[in-house]
Order: sequence, then structure tokens, then C-alpha cells
Amino acid sequence: MNIFVGSLPFSLGEADLRQLFEAYGEVNSVKIIIDRESGRSKGFGFIEMADDEAGQQAISGLNGSEVKGRSIAVSQAEEKKPGGDRRSSGGGYGGGNRSGGGYGGGNRGGGGGYSRDNRGGGGKSW
Repeated sequence: MNIFVGSLPFSLGEADLRQLFEAYGEVNSVKIIIDRESGRSKGFGFIEMADDEAGQQAISGLNGSEVKGRSIAVSQAEEKKPGGDRRSSGGGYGGGNRSGGGYGGGNRGGGGGYSRDNRGGGGKSW
């Protein structure tokens, strides 16, 4: 079972996190997410427990518990969506900004408004 752990103290290491969860059963893997630029923890990570029952017990036992002065959030991790949806939606958003898609379209629409104004002006000259 994959488990999401949030609100982690930035000083908490993977070995410390593993130790917390091993009290509930066998831990297959531990991953604290690190910021690429700063090299520091982003304050969340993932635990893979060997079986679902141990995972549920860990979630019940650790969610809201205090670790190094912080109340951690523990829940079942959502399954990854196929095709890396997070990246593609981020790319779409960034792509939209880079191409100025919506914004540029707005300008074109403004140009259309200008044309309509001209037509309107033509109407006044009748």
C-alpha cells in the first residue's frame, strides 16, 4: 500500500520516517520529496508498506501525530494517473502562457471589437 505523508519537518530524514512506520509493519520503501534547486525537503513524502492492513493501521496511528514539533498528515496515496497527467497539465498551462493562447486570442477579439466599432462608425455616417 502506498501512503502519502505531508507536513513533515524539514529536518526529518528517510531513516527517521522509516522507523516511524516500521512500528506498524514491514516497510518496502521510503521517499521524501526533495526540491531540485535547493536540495531541501519539500515537507512531504511517500511510504510503501508491504501489506494493506499494516498500511491502514499506520494511517490510523500516525495521522495527526506530532513529529519533531509538527502534526503530520498521513493518508492513502492516490494512484498515479497514466501518462503523467500532472506534467502534461502543467505543460499545457505553461504552454498557454508562452504562446499567449488565451491572452492573444483576447487581443484578436479586441481587434474584432475594433472592426465592429468601424462598422458602427459606418452606421453613424449613413
